[in-house]
Amino acid sequence: EKILKKETIIFGNLPYNISTKILTDLIGLKTWPPKYKKLVLMFQKEVADRIKSDFNLSSYGRLSILTGYRLIIKDHFNISRNSFFPVPKVDSTLVVMEPFNNKDNKNYLNLKKLEKLTRIFFNNKRKMVNKASKNIIIDSKLTLKKLNIGSNLRPSEISKEKYYKLIKYVSY
Repeated sequence: EKILKKETIIFGNLPYNISTKILTDLIGLKTWPPKYKKLVLMFQKEVADRIKSDFNLSSYGRLSILTGYRLIIKDHFNISRNSFFPVPKVDSTLVVMEPFNNKDNKNYLNLKKLEKLTRIFFNNKRKMVNKASKNIIIDSKLTLKKLNIGSNLRPSEISKEKYYKLIKYVSY
């Protein structure tokens, strides 16, 4: 964070085994908006699909929700494995993202709550949210009803926007 200069563009072909860790570190910077103005990163196609996914798709999950909280996906395109030598076993996707210009001081704390909430919900992604929400959401039944989130829904059936609203009801 300290080595970045204002208006930096971060680009790279990330090592696929640590690409999600690098992305979550860039999302999780305490100073927000960050000094970087754009991320241009190449991911394994399956990871990129999870980053840009929306609810009710099999690729939707924690990474989709966390990325959408702080970054706007501006563009993306697939790159065939045949574009490289030696030919890897997977296709790639280049994703261009820009940070939301949110100066809210609570943004970092909310991100931590969002990480906790999504971890608990998606650890049991086949189960209905009413069970997972009992231990993390204040007045879970009432809160879910208030936010129009069916307690019989699975975590992948809840939109990013509803997760962002749930943050303020996370107990800890």
